[in-house]
Amino acid sequence: MTATDRPVVLAADQVTITFDGRDDRGRRTAVRACDRVSLDLHAGEIVALVGESGSGKTTIARALARILTPSEGEIRFRGEPVTKHTKRLAYAKEVQMVYQDPFASLNSLKTIRHILGRVVRIHHPKLSGRQVETRIHELLELVALTPSRDYIDRFPTSLSGGQRQRVSIARALAVDPSVILADEPTSMLDVSIRLDVLNLLDRIRREKDVSILYITHDIASARYVSDRMCVMYHGEMVEAGETEQLIDDPKHPYTRLLLDAAPDPSRVKPASA
Repeated sequence: MTATDRPVVLAADQVTITFDGRDDRGRRTAVRACDRVSLDLHAGEIVALVGESGSGKTTIARALARILTPSEGEIRFRGEPVTKHTKRLAYAKEVQMVYQDPFASLNSLKTIRHILGRVVRIHHPKLSGRQVETRIHELLELVALTPSRDYIDRFPTSLSGGQRQRVSIARALAVDPSVILADEPTSMLDVSIRLDVLNLLDRIRREKDVSILYITHDIASARYVSDRMCVMYHGEMVEAGETEQLIDDPKHPYTRLLLDAAPDPSRVKPASA
């Protein structure tokens, strides 16, 4: 059974998001960041949302996370519309976001024990202090920060960028979510450790059956980790499909442009003698 044969967990249906702005003459106007965007996430799959900066990728992710409210269209979780009456804490337990910058998304004044423990206590209030401690160690082990005792009392400032992003992923996993929205999770990291984070996301998907929306401008990494790919351009979804099929036979000129810009060793000509 393929991922698309499984039930849809989270979906955006014809979502439009507008912001108040000004035109080149300084007059008030509505700016459409996303225009009638539709996508869905099936249980246990990774969908890559690809596009250049300003294409609307993060805006859609923030709408899916309920940080932004769609101007038009609908967000649905397990087939039910997400509205202003949907309980925020219950929704946050199911849909978590991992932000682009691990240096800004973690409180540098708090230890990893506090950062992870606070989330565990909020969403699992019946756990004892010892159980919370055990859960923190389990989360650190899950994201390969081992041995966990070497990390639990450290501050984010003493960690590398890759280690911080692993803590961010552990924090998202602390609530046992159904969906993780990973917004450019590797773009702030050294090239040498980006692959480790991508492999971690794939392992979490397989072990925890979590659906992941992987947001990136890098179509090569999207190809590496995703089951399906959606391409955004100027706030619109211009192409979507199974990753390998889309890579092999892109229909939209912008998708072909992204592919042409991606590194491809087969295109490198050998140096002349």
